[in-house]
Amino acid sequence: MPRSLILATAAMAMVVLASNILVQFLLGDWLTWGALTYPLAFLVTDIANRLHGAAAARRVVAVGFAVGVLCSLVASFWGLTSFRIALGSGIAFLTAQMVDIGIFDRLRRGRWWRAPLISSLAGSLIDTGLFFSIAFAGALAFLDPADPNGWAREAVPLFGVGPEAPLWVSLAIADLAVKLGMAALALLPFRLLTARLAA
Repeated sequence: MPRSLILATAAMAMVVLASNILVQFLLGDWLTWGALTYPLAFLVTDIANRLHGAAAARRVVAVGFAVGVLCSLVASFWGLTSFRIALGSGIAFLTAQMVDIGIFDRLRRGRWWRAPLISSLAGSLIDTGLFFSIAFAGALAFLDPADPNGWAREAVPLFGVGPEAPLWVSLAIADLAVKLGMAALALLPFRLLTARLAA
């Protein structure tokens, strides 16, 4: 396996683990710290896809997923994260990353920015919807009855001014907004890193 793919796999595992821990901590009232780390997963996947193709990107995702989820499950036993977060992260991550890879691969021959931007936007939508629903929705409380964060039960005005909604819904919308913004910002490092690593 080329060194760049080994680095990509390690980076992916670190992003998953860090995001699973950081998503439990609020950054202000409407965002979690995990919203700032998780979008890096799409950057890693897209760089691997551009440099080595879809099959290699799928291997990076699979190995990064396995290592990241294993570490997250271990972290849940130490109380650093919950089972629901590990489960939600695993399902959302794998689904969103595979969609990202498929879309990127179909758009790879177009303008350089189109494939990473559109695939990351689609993946972010899927990831946010699946992750926050599984990890925090009250309807799935049976997966982790303790609800360590209390986000499934806590109702707040949406973004402090809108209609009342569960806190996790506000967090999910803010998280998605950050992911979409970071997808656009990640275009510059994507362009620079793929040019440098391809040389």
